[in-house]
Amino acid sequence: MNTIIQAAIQRSRASIMLLIFLFIAGISAYQSIPKEANPDVAIPMMYVSMSLDGISPEDGERLLIRPMEHELRSLEGIKKMTSTASEGHASVMLEFDAGFDADQALADVRVKVDAARSKLPSEAEEPVVNEINVGLFPVLSVGLSGPVSENQLVYIARQLQENIEAIPEVLEVDIGGDREDLLEVVVDPQVLEGYGLDYQQLFNLVSNNNRLVAAGSLDTGAGRMSMKVPGVIEDLD
Repeated sequence: MNTIIQAAIQRSRASIMLLIFLFIAGISAYQSIPKEANPDVAIPMMYVSMSLDGISPEDGERLLIRPMEHELRSLEGIKKMTSTASEGHASVMLEFDAGFDADQALADVRVKVDAARSKLPSEAEEPVVNEINVGLFPVLSVGLSGPVSENQLVYIARQLQENIEAIPEVLEVDIGGDREDLLEVVVDPQVLEGYGLDYQQLFNLVSNNNRLVAAGSLDTGAGRMSMKVPGVIEDLD
């Protein structure tokens, strides 16, 4: 070690040039390496769902989860396995190592699920395997509240939805908590009787006139356009 230090001191110019070269190379590498605030790391996740009407959580763990876990435990690349049992339902969540081939993981899970199917109760429904795409999970949640009416909050939320969806990097924005407007009709029995109608006939008249009827298509030569008869009730007029 002393020999290296002495050699560096004796050749001070070469040592300084080497340090400058390493410094410049480090800056160049830092600028050229791709950097992301939220890097897209592929982490395959699979969800196995099993259903059996009337089964208790305890029996679900014993009859559904344990046989399935026994088969899935031997899969390659599993990082974490989480099981849940509830009334009439059981599930197994599988998380694989980052970078593991998602298609291969899905194929392997389906093979193991098919192998475990014969060990499940015959009354159980066919197990369902779903791939979970963590990229579709919300990365930003915005809450709106204040001393205003619900309609005003929904209006502001929809305006905010349009503004956020206008950002090129945003895939989709969903609004939660908004309720559809409902119209309540109070029928006067005497007026209804005067028209010779009953409640069921009135209901059928409203229902039959609240439909969107397709009317075929129109070929203009430049293209084909779908035609429809507007019959959906959208306002009180």
